[in-house]
Amino acid sequence: MEYPFGSFGSAVLAAFPPTSRALPASAGRAVSTCTGIPYKDSKTLLVAVYSIVFAIGLPANCLTSLLTFLQIQRNKVIAIYIFSLSLCELMYLSTLPLWIIYVQNEHRWNMGIQACRITGFIFFCNIYISILLLCCISLDRYVALVYALESRGRRGQKKAIIIVCFLFAVVAIIHTPVFYMEDNPERMNRKTCFETLPLDIKLASFSFARFLFGFVIPFTILIFTNYKIFQSTKTSSSLTCRQKAKVKYLAVAIIVIFLICFAPYHVVLIIRSIYFMLHQNCSCPFEKNIYSIFTAFLCLATANSVADPIIYVLVSENMDKKIPAEENNIGPIPKVEIFSS
Repeated sequence: MEYPFGSFGSAVLAAFPPTSRALPASAGRAVSTCTGIPYKDSKTLLVAVYSIVFAIGLPANCLTSLLTFLQIQRNKVIAIYIFSLSLCELMYLSTLPLWIIYVQNEHRWNMGIQACRITGFIFFCNIYISILLLCCISLDRYVALVYALESRGRRGQKKAIIIVCFLFAVVAIIHTPVFYMEDNPERMNRKTCFETLPLDIKLASFSFARFLFGFVIPFTILIFTNYKIFQSTKTSSSLTCRQKAKVKYLAVAIIVIFLICFAPYHVVLIIRSIYFMLHQNCSCPFEKNIYSIFTAFLCLATANSVADPIIYVLVSENMDKKIPAEENNIGPIPKVEIFSS
């Protein structure tokens, strides 16, 4: 049961595992050929998690969208990224009721093939747009803090909007193959929505690409930028202890959200792919045993919709604070708005 991530060419039709953030089940063109998958074992967990995330995430992200929109009116650059993140989460949250119905129906999709494709498309785009926006927030903080003087006049809302639009467009284009998937008769009989067990060579290969480009590289960016932020705040003599703490809280929050929500899923994803490559003719028993674990980790990915508003809370505390940049050898540098610009 693989979810088609599709972030890499026609890879979209490839492997997002079952029941997850929004797409609890699924991947590709073929239907489940493994029997005895314990769908019922995860039913209660999935319905509970999806319901809680929807109930909390919807109002939280609506409020975040409103507040960040107001900050955009005040010309705050970072508000562009947080606003885009909240909109992305709202799109995903709007599909959760459909996935709750799907899980309650024992992983049988009765709402039409196009509805399945659209909902799956939203899911696929959401998870990786969220990851890329977290990278944008960290990079923006890194540039604003570490290169405070050099970045003055170069960071602006127009550039942020162009970056966000570019990310949305690229991820959406990469995932468009989901709308052109062939209607596999076997899958239609099972009525699953993007669920394939066991994997095949193509899906496993796509999973390796997703692990690299969708997890390893973004994680490297987050570690590098936030490490530099930590270094910069530690050696800064112009920041108060309170200001340093708030800068660090934001950096830690982004890394923790990334690790909790996305790392477990990608780790299991790569384990599944490696196992399939080594046991291509007998991977069903392994898929059956790991399904419940995979489901739990996919629930963590869903929780990202609730965690993201925390970023706004941390940023908003600093939104109107002007933090003076360090003095260099030629004298004092004008104050730079680290959080408000």
